[in-house]
Amino acid sequence: MSMSEHLEAQTEVVAALHEVRRRWAVTPRVGIVLGTGLGSYANQIQIDCEIEYHEISSLNKTTAMGHRGRFLCGTVGGVSVIAMDGRYHRYEGGSMGLLTRPIRLMGGLGIERLILSNAAGGVHPRFRQGDVMLIEDHLNLLGGNPFQEQQDRFPTLGTRNFYDTSLIRLAQEIARRHGFTAPQGVYAALTGPNYETRAEYRMLRRMGADVVGMSTVPETLVAAQIGVPVLAISAVTNVCRPDSLVKTEGHAVIEVARSTEPKMRDIVTGMIAEMAR
Repeated sequence: MSMSEHLEAQTEVVAALHEVRRRWAVTPRVGIVLGTGLGSYANQIQIDCEIEYHEISSLNKTTAMGHRGRFLCGTVGGVSVIAMDGRYHRYEGGSMGLLTRPIRLMGGLGIERLILSNAAGGVHPRFRQGDVMLIEDHLNLLGGNPFQEQQDRFPTLGTRNFYDTSLIRLAQEIARRHGFTAPQGVYAALTGPNYETRAEYRMLRRMGADVVGMSTVPETLVAAQIGVPVLAISAVTNVCRPDSLVKTEGHAVIEVARSTEPKMRDIVTGMIAEMAR
């Protein structure tokens, strides 16, 4: 990325900030990405205003199945939040800069924590449909990185984990209170939009992946760069057994993701409640 392109990208984020601030003057404490498996969490938010992505000049509509494409600005349990009701994916054709621009926007608004959610296929044999996993590390197999589009291509990210260990421990405690487990694991991000082959599932397992999906990693990288702690939750919507592979379809994934929603909701609401204390 040239210096002029870098400055233009910064200008677009600043312009987006002004556009949101004109409609919502609150400083949010928590940013949430409502991916597949957490879409109905919108009903838990006391909404002050809704802003469609395409109403912000530097953002586009989302095209992924089940992703509405709007910001929800309001409160949960008295804590100010801004939620992305749907996200951008690498396979939708936009640049990594566009894909992660909403994260930079939320960071500029002042969020203290970022909660990411996604639907993923279970690669580790321990997983079953309907499980949830807390991401402790990732494999970036997207063929790109948001820092490629920056003038500073080697940003200082510090020594802490990309996925905040204290938030993971708290999320696991919240899960135990609600009677289910939320193990930690490694998330592999591939471009998609097709699901993986038998050989790819075997490769991913040998590489150390526990689940596989098509998002989350670029958002996490940018959050680390701007200093926002991340909790990322995967809804295991299908199991990836290369020796007994069954057909996976997007609509079926969404249906299974809905069954995990109570668990995801309990964790997210519990995390926000801790901030209200």
